[in-house]
Amino acid sequence: MGFEQLAQTLRAFTTRSEILLEEVPAPQKLATYAFAFSADVSNGLLGDDEDEIASGRFVVLHEPGGQETWDGEFRCVTFVRADVDPMMQEDPLLPEVGWKWMLDSLTNAGCEYVSASGTVTRVASSSFGKLSQRSDEAEMEIRASWTPVITKPAEILDHLSGWCNLLAEIAGLAPVPEGVRSITPSASKARR
Repeated sequence: MGFEQLAQTLRAFTTRSEILLEEVPAPQKLATYAFAFSADVSNGLLGDDEDEIASGRFVVLHEPGGQETWDGEFRCVTFVRADVDPMMQEDPLLPEVGWKWMLDSLTNAGCEYVSASGTVTRVASSSFGKLSQRSDEAEMEIRASWTPVITKPAEILDHLSGWCNLLAEIAGLAPVPEGVRSITPSASKARR
């Protein structure tokens, strides 16, 4: 399977209208081949009411012959960040819930994978002095990687779809009912 064919398959992917995917330069020192998307998730409102509520990065690495720690020739590496309610941030089970969201997003998208690993971080910020008028802020971050089990380029789309589902979950977007597609002229934007 050629990596350029896999990259073209990723470029053709479209997702729900609240998630804007953009191809970005991929890290060059981690593997022989790499492809990356950044994502910004909006609340879906228009004009001044639109607000970014989550962001992330999805990277596919390919090393012909594989790397021992990957258990395969491909590796998906991701980062997802979203604001969360300060009360939610205080929940001691939030890291376990975040990791379950990540694994469930892949499983629900029909992904086959091995060697999943990662971290879930919660961040709380309080402002003081001239910034004291700002409200307290809380964020959740998920950094994860896994080895996708793929035999043809189209199977990588399950992994990208699962990651987009994770973005929607962490951002608190309502699920899109089965069989319904978001209507958008350009749900996915790729720079070439």
